[in-house]
Amino acid sequence: MAKNILITGSAGFIGFALSKFLLDAGHHVRGYDGMTDYYDVQLKRERNKILTSYENFSFTEGMLENQEVLEKTAIQFKPEIILHLAAQAGVRYSIERPKVYINSNIIGTFNIIELANKLKVNHLLIASSSSVYGANKNIPYQEIDKTQTQLSIYAATKKATESIAHSYSNLWKLPITMLRLFTVYGPWGRPDMALFKFTESIIKGNQIDIYNDGEMYRDFTYIDDIVKSITLLMDITPKNESSKINIYKNDSLSPVAPFRIVNIGNSKKVKLLDFIDTLEFYLERKAKRNYMPMQKGDVHSTWANTDLLKKLTGFYPKTDFKKGIKNFVEWYLAHYKK
Repeated sequence: MAKNILITGSAGFIGFALSKFLLDAGHHVRGYDGMTDYYDVQLKRERNKILTSYENFSFTEGMLENQEVLEKTAIQFKPEIILHLAAQAGVRYSIERPKVYINSNIIGTFNIIELANKLKVNHLLIASSSSVYGANKNIPYQEIDKTQTQLSIYAATKKATESIAHSYSNLWKLPITMLRLFTVYGPWGRPDMALFKFTESIIKGNQIDIYNDGEMYRDFTYIDDIVKSITLLMDITPKNESSKINIYKNDSLSPVAPFRIVNIGNSKKVKLLDFIDTLEFYLERKAKRNYMPMQKGDVHSTWANTDLLKKLTGFYPKTDFKKGIKNFVEWYLAHYKK
């Protein structure tokens, strides 16, 4: 049955892929995006153009901080589900421009949560990040792990939104699922992320910066797996009745609120150097490698335990990173006519 779904960040990487999938499935989608210039706005416009070709898609350009425009859009559309993906991304940029992250990620998300409560939506899903695990050395990360050691302003804002969301869920019994996403990559990806930057630099013959001398590991998660996971979780609304608690081992379901945190990752940590070797193979070119020390705010490893996701949905991400890189390279070369 078709639903009305409001998606913030609809012109972004994940928001675009998710919007397109839901439109193809027959749902009515209202996109909301600030079209900021953190990275190439033209890429966002191209994504949005594809979405606007659908009859069941409508769009509002606006900032999350603009509560008036946000409320007017949502009240007019009457969403049953809100997928809140919009945020100021980037760990390193958050060191340079922390206030931007406070405004977008905390105030903007607060506005979305208040709006969802006002409209009494069936389910609010909010994108969080694996970066909230910070200096936690208990890997693979589980949703029930303590997360009190964030290493960047970006990570801190994501953790803050989790706390705000839980309190609202408790006070107003608003069903909320927090999505802790692990290093998403794939076609139409963000130009500020490693795969895109490395590809562009290798093709142009420029050097690539490799932090911590390449001794870093990431749980690279392919975009299609992210989309499928989120769409399955849409229909799994958290409930906190006593009969629902502790159905699953290590469930993150709150004992006092209809609130749950779910990891979405590939459950495999990949060494950065192996990632680069694979990219070189598919580009048929060697990178000029510039090895550098660890950067402020970065974490050495990310690795998701996705047992809860599998128990809830019957699905877990499993796209091999080599296949994912191949798909990205093919898209990049075709899109930029390289």
